[in-house]
Amino acid sequence: MSETSPKLRAELDGIPSYVPGRPAAVGGPVTYKLSSNENPYLPLPGVMERVTAAAGVFNRYPDMACTGLMNELADRFDVPVAHLATGTGSVGVAQQLIQATSGPGDEVVYAWRSFEAYPIIVQISGARSVQVPLTAGDVHDLDAMAGAITDRTRMILVCNPNNPTGTVVRRAELERFLDRVPSDVLVVLDEAYREFNRDPEIPDGVELYRERPNVAVLRTFSKAYGLAGLRVGFAIAHEPVAAALRKTAVPFGVSQIAQDAAVASLRAEDALLERVDALVVERDRVHRGLLEQGWTVPETQANFVWLRLGERTQEFAAACERAGVVVRPFGGEGVRVTIGEVAANDLFLQAAEAFRKEL
Repeated sequence: MSETSPKLRAELDGIPSYVPGRPAAVGGPVTYKLSSNENPYLPLPGVMERVTAAAGVFNRYPDMACTGLMNELADRFDVPVAHLATGTGSVGVAQQLIQATSGPGDEVVYAWRSFEAYPIIVQISGARSVQVPLTAGDVHDLDAMAGAITDRTRMILVCNPNNPTGTVVRRAELERFLDRVPSDVLVVLDEAYREFNRDPEIPDGVELYRERPNVAVLRTFSKAYGLAGLRVGFAIAHEPVAAALRKTAVPFGVSQIAQDAAVASLRAEDALLERVDALVVERDRVHRGLLEQGWTVPETQANFVWLRLGERTQEFAAACERAGVVVRPFGGEGVRVTIGEVAANDLFLQAAEAFRKEL
Protein backbone atom coordinates (compact mmCIF):
# COMPACT_ATOMS: atom_id res chain seq x y z
CA MET A 1 0.00 0.00 0.00
CA SER A 2 1.29 3.47 -0.87
CA GLU A 3 2.63 5.60 1.99
CA THR A 4 1.78 8.90 0.29
CA SER A 5 -0.81 11.23 1.78
CA PRO A 6 -3.79 12.67 -0.06
CA LYS A 7 -2.87 15.70 -2.14
CA LEU A 8 -4.01 18.98 -0.61
CA ARG A 9 -3.99 22.48 -2.07
CA ALA A 10 -0.60 24.16 -1.98
CA GLU A 11 -2.27 27.41 -0.90
CA LEU A 12 -2.82 25.89 2.54
CA ASP A 13 0.93 25.53 3.18
CA GLY A 14 2.05 27.99 5.82
CA ILE A 15 -1.38 29.43 6.34
CA PRO A 16 -1.52 31.38 9.62
CA SER A 17 -3.80 30.05 12.31
CA TYR A 18 -6.45 32.27 13.82
CA VAL A 19 -5.60 32.89 17.46
CA PRO A 20 -8.70 33.41 19.61
CA GLY A 21 -8.58 35.45 22.77
CA ARG A 22 -7.64 33.31 25.74
CA PRO A 23 -10.45 32.56 28.19
CA ALA A 24 -10.27 33.44 31.84
CA ALA A 25 -8.93 30.57 33.89
CA VAL A 26 -11.48 28.49 35.75
CA GLY A 27 -10.63 28.22 39.42
CA GLY A 28 -7.41 30.20 38.94
CA PRO A 29 -6.35 33.74 39.73
CA VAL A 30 -7.68 35.18 36.46
CA THR A 31 -11.24 36.39 36.81
CA TYR A 32 -11.95 38.54 33.73
CA LYS A 33 -11.57 37.95 30.01
CA LEU A 34 -10.75 41.12 28.07
CA SER A 35 -9.23 39.36 25.08
CA SER A 36 -12.06 38.79 22.57
CA ASN A 37 -14.03 42.07 22.27
CA GLU A 38 -17.10 40.38 23.69
CA ASN A 39 -20.00 42.26 25.22
CA PRO A 40 -19.95 41.67 29.00
CA TYR A 41 -23.73 41.98 29.31
CA LEU A 42 -26.22 39.13 29.21
CA PRO A 43 -28.58 38.84 26.19
CA LEU A 44 -30.93 41.72 25.55
CA PRO A 45 -34.54 41.60 26.83
CA GLY A 46 -36.66 39.10 24.91
CA VAL A 47 -33.71 37.29 23.39
CA MET A 48 -33.49 34.41 25.83
CA GLU A 49 -37.20 33.66 25.42
CA ARG A 50 -36.81 33.48 21.63
CA VAL A 51 -33.70 31.33 21.93
CA THR A 52 -35.43 28.94 24.33
CA ALA A 53 -38.36 28.53 21.97
CA ALA A 54 -36.08 27.92 18.98
CA ALA A 55 -34.06 25.36 20.95
CA GLY A 56 -37.18 23.25 21.31
CA VAL A 57 -37.19 22.49 17.57
CA PHE A 58 -33.54 22.21 16.68
CA ASN A 59 -34.15 18.72 15.40
CA ARG A 60 -35.31 20.60 12.29
CA TYR A 61 -33.18 22.51 9.81
CA PRO A 62 -33.28 26.30 10.09
CA ASP A 63 -34.82 28.54 7.47
CA MET A 64 -31.99 28.54 4.92
CA ALA A 65 -33.13 31.88 3.46
CA CYS A 66 -33.18 33.52 6.93
CA THR A 67 -36.50 35.04 5.86
CA GLY A 68 -37.51 36.62 9.16
CA LEU A 69 -34.08 38.09 9.80
CA MET A 70 -33.69 39.33 6.23
CA ASN A 71 -37.04 41.11 6.40
CA GLU A 72 -36.16 42.64 9.75
CA LEU A 73 -32.81 43.88 8.42
CA ALA A 74 -34.43 45.26 5.27
CA ASP A 75 -36.80 47.32 7.43
CA ARG A 76 -34.11 48.37 9.88
CA PHE A 77 -31.69 49.66 7.22
CA ASP A 78 -34.21 50.62 4.53
CA VAL A 79 -32.65 48.38 1.89
CA PRO A 80 -34.15 45.75 -0.44
CA VAL A 81 -34.02 42.16 0.76
CA ALA A 82 -32.18 41.39 -2.47
CA HIS A 83 -29.32 43.57 -1.20
CA LEU A 84 -28.79 41.45 1.93
CA ALA A 85 -26.89 38.27 2.72
CA THR A 86 -26.25 36.53 6.03
CA GLY A 87 -23.46 34.30 7.27
CA THR A 88 -21.65 32.89 10.28
CA GLY A 89 -20.55 36.18 11.75
CA SER A 90 -19.09 39.02 9.71
CA VAL A 91 -15.91 36.99 9.23
CA GLY A 92 -17.93 34.23 7.59
CA VAL A 93 -19.48 36.75 5.21
CA ALA A 94 -16.04 38.24 4.52
CA GLN A 95 -14.80 34.80 3.49
CA GLN A 96 -17.81 34.44 1.18
CA LEU A 97 -16.94 37.80 -0.39
CA ILE A 98 -13.40 36.67 -1.10
CA GLN A 99 -14.65 33.38 -2.54
CA ALA A 100 -16.98 35.35 -4.79
CA THR A 101 -14.34 37.79 -6.04
CA SER A 102 -10.85 36.37 -5.72
CA GLY A 103 -8.87 33.29 -6.66
CA PRO A 104 -5.33 32.30 -7.73
CA GLY A 105 -3.56 35.23 -9.35
CA ASP A 106 -5.88 37.82 -7.82
CA GLU A 107 -5.01 40.30 -5.07
CA VAL A 108 -6.85 41.52 -1.98
CA VAL A 109 -5.67 44.79 -0.45
CA TYR A 110 -6.04 45.65 3.24
CA ALA A 111 -4.25 47.58 5.98
CA TRP A 112 -1.89 45.86 8.38
CA ARG A 113 -2.19 45.39 11.16
CA SER A 114 -5.90 44.86 10.86
CA PHE A 115 -8.32 42.02 11.55
CA GLU A 116 -6.35 38.84 12.12
CA ALA A 117 -8.62 36.71 9.94
CA TYR A 118 -7.99 38.67 6.73
CA PRO A 119 -4.72 36.96 5.70
CA ILE A 120 -6.21 33.57 6.54
CA ILE A 121 -9.33 33.87 4.41
CA VAL A 122 -7.39 35.44 1.54
CA GLN A 123 -4.83 32.65 1.47
CA ILE A 124 -7.53 29.98 1.63
CA SER A 125 -8.97 31.37 -1.61
CA GLY A 126 -5.60 31.14 -3.35
CA ALA A 127 -5.42 34.91 -3.79
CA ARG A 128 -2.51 37.05 -2.63
CA SER A 129 -2.67 39.46 0.31
CA VAL A 130 -1.39 42.97 -0.30
CA GLN A 131 -0.82 44.32 3.20
CA VAL A 132 -0.39 48.10 3.44
CA PRO A 133 1.21 49.27 6.71
CA LEU A 134 -0.76 51.55 9.00
CA THR A 135 0.47 55.09 9.49
CA ALA A 136 2.61 56.02 12.48
CA GLY A 137 -0.63 56.80 14.28
CA ASP A 138 -1.98 53.27 13.63
CA VAL A 139 -4.53 54.54 11.06
CA HIS A 140 -5.30 53.18 7.58
CA ASP A 141 -2.98 54.76 5.01
CA LEU A 142 -5.60 55.20 2.30
CA ASP A 143 -3.25 56.94 -0.12
CA ALA A 144 -0.85 54.01 0.06
CA MET A 145 -3.74 51.56 -0.27
CA ALA A 146 -4.95 53.35 -3.41
CA GLY A 147 -1.41 53.21 -4.74
CA ALA A 148 -1.31 49.45 -4.14
CA ILE A 149 -4.21 48.78 -6.54
CA THR A 150 -3.20 46.92 -9.70
CA ASP A 151 -5.04 45.25 -12.54
CA ARG A 152 -5.03 42.10 -10.37
CA THR A 153 -6.82 43.73 -7.42
CA ARG A 154 -10.28 42.26 -6.91
CA MET A 155 -11.20 43.38 -3.44
CA ILE A 156 -10.19 45.94 -0.78
CA LEU A 157 -11.00 45.59 2.91
CA VAL A 158 -11.33 48.70 5.08
CA CYS A 159 -11.92 47.89 8.75
CA ASN A 160 -13.55 50.96 10.28
CA PRO A 161 -13.08 51.18 13.27
CA ASN A 162 -9.95 49.11 12.79
CA ASN A 163 -9.36 45.94 14.79
CA PRO A 164 -7.11 45.84 16.85
CA THR A 165 -6.14 49.53 16.95
CA GLY A 166 -9.63 51.08 17.27
CA THR A 167 -8.61 53.89 14.92
CA VAL A 168 -10.89 55.23 12.20
CA VAL A 169 -10.96 56.81 8.76
CA ARG A 170 -13.25 59.78 8.39
CA ARG A 171 -15.75 60.73 5.71
CA ALA A 172 -13.69 63.08 3.52
CA GLU A 173 -10.64 60.83 3.31
CA LEU A 174 -12.73 57.69 2.76
CA GLU A 175 -14.74 59.31 -0.02
CA ARG A 176 -11.54 60.55 -1.72
CA PHE A 177 -10.20 57.00 -1.53
CA LEU A 178 -13.38 55.49 -2.98
CA ASP A 179 -13.19 57.96 -5.86
CA ARG A 180 -9.77 56.54 -6.74
CA VAL A 181 -10.83 52.88 -6.69
CA PRO A 182 -11.77 51.40 -10.09
CA SER A 183 -15.48 50.64 -10.34
CA ASP A 184 -14.83 46.93 -10.94
CA VAL A 185 -12.96 46.52 -7.62
CA LEU A 186 -15.15 45.70 -4.61
CA VAL A 187 -14.52 47.78 -1.49
CA VAL A 188 -15.72 46.10 1.70
CA LEU A 189 -16.31 48.35 4.69
CA ASP A 190 -15.99 46.07 7.72
CA GLU A 191 -18.05 47.82 10.39
CA ALA A 192 -18.17 45.18 13.12
CA TYR A 193 -17.79 47.91 15.77
CA ARG A 194 -19.97 50.56 14.16
CA GLU A 195 -22.37 50.85 17.13
CA PHE A 196 -19.59 52.11 19.42
CA ASN A 197 -18.68 55.07 17.23
CA ARG A 198 -19.34 58.56 18.59
CA ASP A 199 -17.45 60.60 15.97
CA PRO A 200 -19.90 62.32 13.59
CA GLU A 201 -17.18 62.51 10.92
CA ILE A 202 -17.06 58.74 10.57
CA PRO A 203 -19.48 57.84 7.79
CA ASP A 204 -22.08 55.14 8.03
CA GLY A 205 -21.04 52.64 5.39
CA VAL A 206 -24.66 52.06 4.44
CA GLU A 207 -24.84 55.66 3.22
CA LEU A 208 -21.81 55.10 1.01
CA TYR A 209 -23.16 51.80 -0.33
CA ARG A 210 -26.33 53.54 -1.55
CA GLU A 211 -24.30 55.75 -3.89
CA ARG A 212 -21.61 53.27 -5.00
CA PRO A 213 -22.32 49.86 -6.57
CA ASN A 214 -18.80 48.65 -5.74
CA VAL A 215 -19.18 49.19 -1.97
CA ALA A 216 -20.37 46.47 0.41
CA VAL A 217 -20.85 46.78 4.18
CA LEU A 218 -20.22 44.10 6.80
CA ARG A 219 -22.02 44.11 10.16
CA THR A 220 -22.28 41.59 12.98
CA PHE A 221 -24.43 40.67 15.97
CA SER A 222 -21.36 39.43 17.87
CA LYS A 223 -20.19 42.69 19.43
CA ALA A 224 -22.70 45.36 20.47
CA TYR A 225 -25.63 42.94 20.33
CA GLY A 226 -23.86 40.37 22.50
CA LEU A 227 -24.50 37.29 20.34
CA ALA A 228 -20.87 36.25 19.84
CA GLY A 229 -21.59 32.61 20.62
CA LEU A 230 -24.38 32.31 18.03
CA ARG A 231 -22.35 33.40 14.97
CA VAL A 232 -24.56 35.60 12.83
CA GLY A 233 -23.46 38.47 10.64
CA PHE A 234 -24.65 40.08 7.44
CA ALA A 235 -23.66 42.14 4.43
CA ILE A 236 -25.45 44.98 2.68
CA ALA A 237 -24.42 45.16 -0.97
CA HIS A 238 -25.88 45.80 -4.39
CA GLU A 239 -27.75 42.89 -5.91
CA PRO A 240 -24.99 41.22 -7.98
CA VAL A 241 -22.68 41.08 -4.95
CA ALA A 242 -25.41 40.07 -2.50
CA ALA A 243 -26.58 37.33 -4.88
CA ALA A 244 -23.01 36.01 -5.11
CA LEU A 245 -22.84 35.93 -1.32
CA ARG A 246 -25.97 33.85 -1.12
CA LYS A 247 -24.48 31.43 -3.65
CA THR A 248 -21.29 30.99 -1.64
CA ALA A 249 -23.04 30.61 1.72
CA VAL A 250 -22.85 27.30 3.55
CA PRO A 251 -26.36 25.82 3.38
CA PHE A 252 -28.19 26.23 6.70
CA GLY A 253 -25.07 27.95 8.13
CA VAL A 254 -27.01 30.35 10.37
CA SER A 255 -28.96 28.37 12.93
CA GLN A 256 -32.59 29.11 13.73
CA ILE A 257 -31.55 29.98 17.26
CA ALA A 258 -29.16 32.59 15.87
CA GLN A 259 -31.74 33.97 13.46
CA ASP A 260 -34.41 34.33 16.13
CA ALA A 261 -31.96 35.84 18.62
CA ALA A 262 -30.86 38.39 16.04
CA VAL A 263 -34.45 39.41 15.28
CA ALA A 264 -35.22 39.80 18.98
CA SER A 265 -32.04 41.82 19.46
CA LEU A 266 -32.98 44.20 16.66
CA ARG A 267 -36.33 44.74 18.36
CA ALA A 268 -34.65 45.61 21.68
CA GLU A 269 -32.89 48.69 20.33
CA ASP A 270 -33.58 50.94 23.34
CA ALA A 271 -31.91 48.48 25.71
CA LEU A 272 -29.08 47.96 23.22
CA LEU A 273 -28.34 51.68 23.05
CA GLU A 274 -28.29 51.93 26.85
CA ARG A 275 -25.72 49.14 27.05
CA VAL A 276 -23.58 50.53 24.27
CA ASP A 277 -23.66 53.98 25.87
CA ALA A 278 -22.47 52.46 29.15
CA LEU A 279 -19.60 50.69 27.39
CA VAL A 280 -18.62 53.88 25.59
CA VAL A 281 -18.51 55.71 28.93
CA GLU A 282 -16.25 52.98 30.27
CA ARG A 283 -14.12 53.03 27.11
CA ASP A 284 -13.54 56.74 27.49
CA ARG A 285 -12.73 56.32 31.19
CA VAL A 286 -10.15 53.61 30.46
CA HIS A 287 -8.65 55.59 27.58
CA ARG A 288 -8.40 58.72 29.73
CA GLY A 289 -6.90 56.73 32.60
CA LEU A 290 -4.18 55.30 30.37
CA LEU A 291 -3.30 58.75 29.04
CA GLU A 292 -3.07 60.08 32.59
CA GLN A 293 -0.66 57.25 33.42
CA GLY A 294 1.57 58.40 30.57
CA TRP A 295 0.74 55.81 27.92
CA THR A 296 0.46 56.72 24.24
CA VAL A 297 -2.94 55.37 23.23
CA PRO A 298 -4.61 56.07 19.87
CA GLU A 299 -8.13 57.43 19.84
CA THR A 300 -10.59 54.53 19.68
CA GLN A 301 -14.16 54.34 18.47
CA ALA A 302 -14.52 50.61 19.18
CA ASN A 303 -15.08 48.63 22.39
CA PHE A 304 -11.37 48.17 23.05
CA VAL A 305 -8.11 50.08 23.44
CA TRP A 306 -4.73 49.43 21.83
CA LEU A 307 -1.33 49.72 23.48
CA ARG A 308 1.74 49.48 21.23
CA LEU A 309 4.37 47.77 23.38
CA GLY A 310 6.82 46.21 20.93
CA GLU A 311 9.16 43.74 22.60
CA ARG A 312 7.41 44.10 25.97
CA THR A 313 4.04 42.92 24.67
CA GLN A 314 4.13 39.43 26.18
CA GLU A 315 5.56 40.76 29.43
CA PHE A 316 2.70 43.23 29.75
CA ALA A 317 0.10 40.56 28.94
CA ALA A 318 1.57 38.32 31.64
CA ALA A 319 1.45 41.17 34.16
CA CYS A 320 -2.22 41.75 33.38
CA GLU A 321 -2.97 38.06 33.81
CA ARG A 322 -1.31 38.05 37.21
CA ALA A 323 -3.51 41.00 38.13
CA GLY A 324 -6.68 39.16 37.15
CA VAL A 325 -7.40 40.07 33.51
CA VAL A 326 -6.59 38.34 30.22
CA VAL A 327 -5.77 40.71 27.34
CA ARG A 328 -4.99 39.92 23.69
CA PRO A 329 -1.29 40.20 22.84
CA PHE A 330 0.01 40.51 19.28
CA GLY A 331 3.59 39.37 19.65
CA GLY A 332 6.19 42.08 19.15
CA GLU A 333 3.53 44.71 18.46
CA GLY A 334 1.07 45.44 21.25
CA VAL A 335 -2.03 44.42 23.17
CA ARG A 336 -5.72 44.93 22.54
CA VAL A 337 -7.84 45.26 25.65
CA THR A 338 -11.61 44.85 25.50
CA ILE A 339 -13.77 47.16 27.57
CA GLY A 340 -15.55 44.93 30.05
CA GLU A 341 -17.20 45.22 33.43
CA VAL A 342 -16.20 48.17 35.63
CA ALA A 343 -14.35 45.86 38.01
CA ALA A 344 -12.42 44.28 35.15
CA ASN A 345 -11.48 47.67 33.74
CA ASP A 346 -10.31 48.80 37.16
CA LEU A 347 -8.05 45.76 37.48
CA PHE A 348 -6.61 46.43 34.03
CA LEU A 349 -5.88 50.08 34.83
CA GLN A 350 -4.18 49.06 38.05
CA ALA A 351 -2.03 46.54 36.17
CA ALA A 352 -1.14 49.08 33.50
CA GLU A 353 -0.16 51.67 36.11
CA ALA A 354 2.03 49.19 37.97
CA PHE A 355 3.73 48.10 34.75
CA ARG A 356 4.26 51.70 33.68
CA LYS A 357 6.06 52.50 36.92
CA GLU A 358 8.53 49.69 36.21
CA LEU A 359 9.50 51.06 32.78
